[in-house]
Amino acid sequence: MASTSIDAADIRLPATILGVGLGGFVDGIVLHQVLQWHHLLSSTGDDNIGVRAYPVDSVPGLQMNTLWDGLFHVVTWVAVLTGLALLYARVTRSRGRLWRSAALWGWALVGWGLFNLVEGIVNHHLLGIHHVRSGPHQTTWDVGFLLLGVALVAVGWAVQRRATAVDLRAPDRR
Repeated sequence: MASTSIDAADIRLPATILGVGLGGFVDGIVLHQVLQWHHLLSSTGDDNIGVRAYPVDSVPGLQMNTLWDGLFHVVTWVAVLTGLALLYARVTRSRGRLWRSAALWGWALVGWGLFNLVEGIVNHHLLGIHHVRSGPHQTTWDVGFLLLGVALVAVGWAVQRRATAVDLRAPDRR
């Protein structure tokens, strides 16, 4: 007989991948496009690895930054699709109940926080190819981004810890 519930651990990986992708979308849409605080290569020329400068106040620089922002969005889109596909494969009944699960949203928050931590450490600090907001207080903005990542991981961890198995026998409430 097929299992009628799914353990919260069974969705840990797909939900975390989904959170990574969604966190990347928030970063790319809000910080890159809406606020225009930075682009993927907006601090090149002054980075830690010697990438040629692509200033965002020139057409060629903005074109290159737009290309790399687009590639970044492709990666986040693939992460979202991968997370959704893995969830779809692991949860075959009563999928509506999954979307109300503390396990799903807790692990998604963990994924978002991990995105912030990895992206912040690698791109802002190690490579220096962009910063949250360049200027006199850029280190403060970059550290704040990392602290937000830590907070998201902590909140997500707490949320998923209180989650129980998702009961797939009960009908979806619509």
